[in-house]
Amino acid sequence: MNNNLTEKQKELIESFGVAQEELGLSPASARINSLLIVSNKIELTFDEIREILVLSKSATSNAINNLLMLKRIGYITKPGERKRYFFSKMGQWQDVFIDSINSLTGYNHILKNILLARSNENENFNDQLKELTAFIDYYQEENIKIIKNWKKQ
Repeated sequence: MNNNLTEKQKELIESFGVAQEELGLSPASARINSLLIVSNKIELTFDEIREILVLSKSATSNAINNLLMLKRIGYITKPGERKRYFFSKMGQWQDVFIDSINSLTGYNHILKNILLARSNENENFNDQLKELTAFIDYYQEENIKIIKNWKKQ
């Protein structure tokens, strides 16, 4: 890693990358997301990202596409240039949290359908499944309230 990053910034990219891997991001996606947050330069091109993190073109491309899909990063273009400049969507963290919370809706709907399709042979397991679906409903409601209350501050 170079591009005028301090040793402390390089360490932060690595440690924040590891933390994001633990949350489910691939190593390359985690490092790119970290770089875009840690770097003093808030917009970086594909080639700058690839060179700083010493990634292959395909790893960089796949990771960027993943981060775009997850809405963790965005890009802009500049007049007269074909390059895309990637940036962190750190300012939209509330939307990311809400999307994450809402993504549980489909998952929970399927769990509820599974519960309806199950026989009564194993009531203990069914009760555990019912408790999980109730918790997911509760979790979603309470977390949306938390974000709304945070916005009021």
